[in-house]
Amino acid sequence: MILATLLLYLVVLIAVGVWAQRRVSSSEDFHLAGRRMGPIVAALSASASSSSAWTLLGMSGAAYAWGLQAIWLVPAVVSGFFINWYFIAPKLQPASHASQALTLVEFLAQGADGKAEQRLRILGAALILFCFTFYVASQFQAAGTAIATALPVPSALAMLIGAGIVIAYVFLGGFWAASVTDALQGLMMLFVALVLPIVALVAVGGPEALWSGMHSLDDPALMRWVDQPTPWMAVLFVAGLFGIGLGYPGQPHVVNRFMALRSAGEIRLARAVALAWATLIYVGMVLLGWSGRVLLPELADGESVLLELSVQLLPAVLGGIVTGGVLAAIMSTSDSQLLVAGGAVSHDLRRGRFSLSLDRTVIVLLGLAALLLALFFPATIFERVLFAWQVLGNAFGPLLIVLLFLGPVAGPYRLAAMLSGAGLTVVLSLFPNAPGDSAERLIPFVVALLIACLGARSRLR
Repeated sequence: MILATLLLYLVVLIAVGVWAQRRVSSSEDFHLAGRRMGPIVAALSASASSSSAWTLLGMSGAAYAWGLQAIWLVPAVVSGFFINWYFIAPKLQPASHASQALTLVEFLAQGADGKAEQRLRILGAALILFCFTFYVASQFQAAGTAIATALPVPSALAMLIGAGIVIAYVFLGGFWAASVTDALQGLMMLFVALVLPIVALVAVGGPEALWSGMHSLDDPALMRWVDQPTPWMAVLFVAGLFGIGLGYPGQPHVVNRFMALRSAGEIRLARAVALAWATLIYVGMVLLGWSGRVLLPELADGESVLLELSVQLLPAVLGGIVTGGVLAAIMSTSDSQLLVAGGAVSHDLRRGRFSLSLDRTVIVLLGLAALLLALFFPATIFERVLFAWQVLGNAFGPLLIVLLFLGPVAGPYRLAAMLSGAGLTVVLSLFPNAPGDSAERLIPFVVALLIACLGARSRLR
């Protein structure tokens, strides 16, 4: 029954790709759905794209490992949705329509002085290819875990199947396929986040039993709201988690949904849908991780808690839907990232000269590179995703914020902001982690923001 459910789901995804292929007749269609996207699809697809396997597997795994202090992840991540939908979307939607920019990198580079525009395009495309190789690899790795847990299939074969499906429907239908499937996948993720945490909490015996069960594990760290030795380090830990939210404006596979919205007047409805979705998803995953720690205290890999509980607590049909929900989280992010990577090479590097064949070639090659990375160099989903997320967020986010709110930035300052945001993040990640990874999340963002602000002021003189 689980196999039948998964096969039906995968067939639907390919069918969407075939349907979407008929709607692709221009670069605007392939990259931004002709700028005709409605608010519900935009909200669900942007939300699902930003919420990868990290959301269902990584976040529930963090709650399993951290205990009570994982609750800080909820406002930290939801704050990113708030920033994007209240501040970025209302500015970026009309600005990108007016400039006719098809990608975030093109928007960030437009109007730069002299050769700076081409350098910005090259740097932006290189950062996207670098980060998305790691990011997509984590998604394929999670696909292998999900399918191998539900079915008697080797994880390597499961990775190949998941990667092949994603590459196929993005290859066929571009942004239309990615966005429609992402909206469907967002609904599947919501189903998982509503059903499985409730079932797990009932299995524990309710909120009081959950609290006493956590106590009975005899691990004081699990019962601390912040497990740090000093108040100052506790503040750094929480601030570092909120740095995840600051990364949202710099995610090209998320903000391109704002660029694709057909009307700024539809942002209010999209915002309400996105914020409600995010709150339910992240609260559900934290609750699931806590419940799983009580029910399955000896798990070797906390990131498998969602899959293990679905097998043990749900009927086969619902278990198949949960596994499909995990695949939905994986595919809804990796498809958007493959699409953005294709655009980075075929559009950004070639100064707007669109090549559909080159776009599709890049999608296939990056998908294969990510698959090889996942097969031969596995890493924890939580860490790999957040590294790539933070590099992109600190490279693109500060510059985008300044361009939208302060106006044009001088070309050299744009380059410096992008380089400092990405470079400092990579360098600081090589040192021992500060509480909540606060150093690599906050310092590069602030430095890049200050540089971009200086560049905006220099244009006003």
